[in-house]
Amino acid sequence: MFTDLNALPHRHVLTLPTEPSAVRVARETAERALTEWGIGLRHPAVDPALLIVSELVTNSVRHAAVLSPQVTVVYAAAPDRVAFAVHDRHPHRPRLDGPGLDTGTGGLATVMELTLGLGGSAAVHADDDGGGKVIWITLPL
Repeated sequence: MFTDLNALPHRHVLTLPTEPSAVRVARETAERALTEWGIGLRHPAVDPALLIVSELVTNSVRHAAVLSPQVTVVYAAAPDRVAFAVHDRHPHRPRLDGPGLDTGTGGLATVMELTLGLGGSAAVHADDDGGGKVIWITLPL
């Protein structure tokens, strides 16, 4: 599921109950991981990255908890990029582009605006069994 992220030299995986406190824990974990990997919290990509992680975990908490008791966040980095993957077991795969952008409460629109504004990329991939999905975000540093 996270093959591309596994290729990056720095990785951290966090699995949490799909409940509101997961958002804060996921963000704090991102801050700690980035700092440990030598990416300063004042780097211009860090605040947008933290907001992106928060929005994606919030979406899992709001929309997937009924079918997904857990959310998994994978954090990864290389000298030139940082990446995040947020996985839940709800089968709905939101659109991240074009006129069909699945905005829900606007969180995904914010994620895409930040991601594209930084020259990053985003993708949604279904689990092999179709019962869940992972949203991948990669940002240049």
